[in-house]
Amino acid sequence: MQTEEHDRAARRIGALFALGAVVSVAASLVIGGRLPSEQRMVWWHPEILVALAWTPVGAVLLRHRPGLKVAWLMVGAGFSASLYVLSLNLGPWFELHRLPGAGFVQWLGVWLWAVDTYALTLVLPLIFPDGRLVSRWFRPALALACLVPVVVCVHLTIDPDVRRWHNGVSVYPFDRIPLPISVVIVTALAAGLFSVAVRFVQAPPDVRRQIAWVVYPGIVAEAIIFVGENSPIGDPLRDLTIVAVPICIAIAITRYRLYDIDLVVSRTLVYAGLVVVITGVYFALVGTASLLAHGRGTLAGLAGAIVAGAVFEPVRRRLQRTVDGFIHGERDPYRIADRLNRRLQTAANPGAALAVAAEVARSALHATGVTIEVLDRDGRKIAAEDGVLGDRPQLIPLVWHGEPVGRLLFGVTRTPDARLSNVLARNLAELANAARLAADVQRSREHILRTREEERRRLRRDLHDGLGPTLASLAMTVDAARITLKTDPEAVDGLLEELRATMGRTIGDIRELVYGLRPPALDDLGLEGAIQALGGVVASGDGPQVDVRVVGDLKGLPAAAEVAAYRIVQEALTNVHRHAKAGRAEVRLHLNGDLHVTVDDDGVGLPYQVRSGIGMSSMRERAAELGGSCTVGPGPKGGTLVRARLPVNGVSS
Repeated sequence: MQTEEHDRAARRIGALFALGAVVSVAASLVIGGRLPSEQRMVWWHPEILVALAWTPVGAVLLRHRPGLKVAWLMVGAGFSASLYVLSLNLGPWFELHRLPGAGFVQWLGVWLWAVDTYALTLVLPLIFPDGRLVSRWFRPALALACLVPVVVCVHLTIDPDVRRWHNGVSVYPFDRIPLPISVVIVTALAAGLFSVAVRFVQAPPDVRRQIAWVVYPGIVAEAIIFVGENSPIGDPLRDLTIVAVPICIAIAITRYRLYDIDLVVSRTLVYAGLVVVITGVYFALVGTASLLAHGRGTLAGLAGAIVAGAVFEPVRRRLQRTVDGFIHGERDPYRIADRLNRRLQTAANPGAALAVAAEVARSALHATGVTIEVLDRDGRKIAAEDGVLGDRPQLIPLVWHGEPVGRLLFGVTRTPDARLSNVLARNLAELANAARLAADVQRSREHILRTREEERRRLRRDLHDGLGPTLASLAMTVDAARITLKTDPEAVDGLLEELRATMGRTIGDIRELVYGLRPPALDDLGLEGAIQALGGVVASGDGPQVDVRVVGDLKGLPAAAEVAAYRIVQEALTNVHRHAKAGRAEVRLHLNGDLHVTVDDDGVGLPYQVRSGIGMSSMRERAAELGGSCTVGPGPKGGTLVRARLPVNGVSS
C-alpha cells in the first residue's frame, strides 16, 4: 500500500513539474513581449526546447516507472531550464521597472543554466538506463560531474564577463575559461562516455539496445549541445538535437524492442561511407582528367560522374557487408555453416561437438542463450547449453530426412534472419542425428558389455550351482555303487537307476545351457532351415502365414552373423504374432556383400508414439555388435517393416 501511494505521489510531482515548466516558459514569453527587443530573450532559445521537451517526457516516464532516477533527472533539469528561461526575461523586466531583486534573478539564471546543461551532459551518461553506476569505481566521476555546475557558477559569479552571447544564446567558451575548469569539465565528460562504453560491453543484449538508442543519436546529440554551449554552432542543428535526445531516451526505456536502432545505425554508416568514398573517387578522377585534358573541365567532370556512378553499387554492397559484420557479426549463412563445420572437426566427442555448435549458434543468432536438445530413439534427451535462454525462447525443430531428431532453443531480442536460421537448423540437424547415433552406439556397447557380463555370471551360476553339484552327486553315487557291489550286488541296481535318471536331467540342463549360447537348429538345419522352422511354429494355431525367401548362398556364414540373423527374425516374428494382427508375414534374407534381413507384415503397423521395448533394443544391439544396423518402421503393405544389415566380412566365425 505504501508503495502504491509513493508511486502516485511520484506521478503527481512529475506532472506538476511538467506543468510548472510549461507555465514558466509561457510566463517568460508573455513578459518578453512587454520588453524592448534588445532586452528580451530570443524566441527560439534552446532552453525553451529543453524545458518543453525534457520535462514532459520525464513526467511521462515517471507515470510508467515512478522510481526511475533517469526520469527524475530529466524532470529536474527541464524544470531548471524553464526557470532559467523565465529569469532571462524576468530579470530585465525587474530592471526596466526598477524593481528590487533584478540582480538576484539574473544571477539565479546563471546557476540554473549550469544545472540543466551539465546535469544532462555529464550526469545522465553515468546513470543511464537503470539509474545506477556501472561500477563503484565511477563514484568519483559522478561526484566530479555534480561538482561542475557549482564550479562554473562560482566562476561566473566572480567573472561574469567570461560568458559570451551568440544570437541571444549564452556561450561558455573553453578558450576564455581557466585551464583547471576546462580540465574538470572535459574529464567529467570523458568519464561519462567511458562509463557508457563499459556498460555497453558488459550489458546483456536488451540493455545494449537501450544504450544504442542513446548513443545514436543521443550521445552524439548531447555532444552537439555541449559544443553549442561553448562555441557558436548552427541554431537549428542544436535545437533539433535538444528535442531528439529525450525522445531517444523515452524509446530506449519503453519501446526499444519495437524499433530497429541497428538498422538506423547500419544505414547511416553505409551512406556516410558512400559519401566519403564517392566524393573522393569523383574529385580524384576529375583532378586526374584535368591534368590529362587541359581546358576540358566539362569532360573531366562528366567522366568523374560516370565513374563515380559506376562504382556506387559495388561500393555500397561492400560497405553494407562490412558494416553488418561490424554491427551484427557474420551474417552469411553459408560462411557460418562453414565455420561451424570447421569448429566441429576439432571436437573430441559428440558431447563436445554439441557444446561447440551451441556456442557458434549463439554467436550467429546474436542470442542471449542457446540450447540444443537431441532426442534419441528411446526418448532420452541429450542437451548442450550456452548462455541464458530467458523467459520466452524461440524454437526451431531439427529434422533429419523427415524425422525429428531434436530442437534448437534460443533467446533473442528480435526475430533472426529466416535464411540464416534455416541453414543453421539443417546443419544442426545433421549434427543432432550424428550425436543421436553416437549415443545409440555408446549405449549399445554398454548394453553389450552388461549382457556379456550377465551371461558369464549366469553360466558361472548354472555351472557352479547346477551342473557342479549334480556331477559331484553322480561321483558319490558311483562310489556307493562300487562299495555296495561287493557286499550286496542286488542293491546296486537301484543305485544305477538313480544314477541314470540324474544323468538324464544333467544332459537336459546342458542342452538348455548350450541352446542359450547358440540355437541347435542352426547346426541341424542351417540358417534358412532354422528360420523356416521358426515360421512354421509362428504359423501354427492362429498365427500368420510366414513366407521365407532367400537370395544368395547362406552356407559358410560366420557363426555370429547366423545367430544375430536368427535372433532378429525370431524377435520380429514374435512381435508379429503377438501384436500385429497380421494375416501374412514375409522374411527375406539377401546376401550381397552384407547379409540383409527384412521381416514385413500386413498387420496394423506401429502405434503413433512408439517406444522401444526390450525386443526392439535387442534387435538393434545384435546388429550393432557386428557393426551393422537395424531399423523398425512402417512397411509398404501398411504393416511393420524390420530391416537389418549385418556385415559378414571380418566377422569372426
